[in-house]
Amino acid sequence: MYKHHRALIIISISVILFVLFLGWLKRPKPVDVVIANVEQGDVQRTVTNTRAGTLKACRRAGLSPAIGGQIARLPVREGDKVKKGQLLLEIWNDDLVAQVALAKSEILSNESRIKEACVIAEVARREAGRLTKLQKKGLAADDRTEQIVGEAQAKQAACQTAKSLTEVSRSRLAVAKAALERTRLKAPFDGTVAEVAGELGEFVTPSPVGVLTLPAVDIIDTSCLYVLAPIDEVDAPEIKTGMPARISLDAYTKKFFNGKVRRIAPYVLDREKQARTVDIEVNFILEESALKMLPGYSADVEIIINSHSNVIRIPTEALLEGQKVFVYDAADDVIYKREVSTGLSNWKYTEILKGLKKGEKVVTSIDRDGVVDGALVRVEFE
Repeated sequence: MYKHHRALIIISISVILFVLFLGWLKRPKPVDVVIANVEQGDVQRTVTNTRAGTLKACRRAGLSPAIGGQIARLPVREGDKVKKGQLLLEIWNDDLVAQVALAKSEILSNESRIKEACVIAEVARREAGRLTKLQKKGLAADDRTEQIVGEAQAKQAACQTAKSLTEVSRSRLAVAKAALERTRLKAPFDGTVAEVAGELGEFVTPSPVGVLTLPAVDIIDTSCLYVLAPIDEVDAPEIKTGMPARISLDAYTKKFFNGKVRRIAPYVLDREKQARTVDIEVNFILEESALKMLPGYSADVEIIINSHSNVIRIPTEALLEGQKVFVYDAADDVIYKREVSTGLSNWKYTEILKGLKKGEKVVTSIDRDGVVDGALVRVEFE
């Protein structure tokens, strides 16, 4: 009897252990999740560009000579720093140089004629005055006096003619100099030579009307840079000039630059019918931060529409549809769905108005399989 009773106890214990083992095998496995702390900080509502923007120079000029000809002088190379008015390129112009020299010689010759004609006119004027006085006293014949006075007037006219001819010569010199300047390409501002499309001895021609050709010299002022970026037409009405912005460039990873909206295009671009955009321009607030940057860099901008400081916030990636989040319970390693009320939001943070408090933890890996209300979880890292 005793042996029979002990056997029943052993069998019962075995059955219980087997059932517990099966339950252990069938228990739900914890889901690996990533969590983040509910914290206090700043949240900004921003608008970003739809496609990559471009870093541009405030001043850039593609220069070509006004007339065609053979390149005779090319004193600059790509990358050279140049000053305003510095010669960049000169076309063969010996004939025009000769015309300038000829016009200068004509001016000198006419100036000598002025002196001669005006001295003779002055002598004639004095003689005519002397005879006129004698005529009044009856000491000079009338006909002789009239003749001398007429000659004096003619010589005075010759003096004026010589002066007029000199003015014509000066005008001719100005025309010759203007024609000569058309053969010289000069820097319109201080800058850097970006590209030179030509070599000594080559021929260059000006662009015909309506035909775009490469400039002979491309010059850029890199002391002032800005970002040109397209903004979706839906977001454009909220943007105003003077709004603060953050600038990021692929060439400067994990670094942001402060900026300010300087211009909003007055029209919508419809190059892509399904994504119409408005171009905006954003200046760097600290110009010295952009001195080593190169025009042409790809850039992105975040325009700050509104900002709230020192508020409860969570990573935006933790927010579910319907204004809900998964809150992590560290005591049971379980997550629970909770409804929240949100305020400002951007791609990184969302402001929480109600439903969470500082120090709680929310799940950010909400797209993983098994992440559901009441799920047992295992935290990967915090």
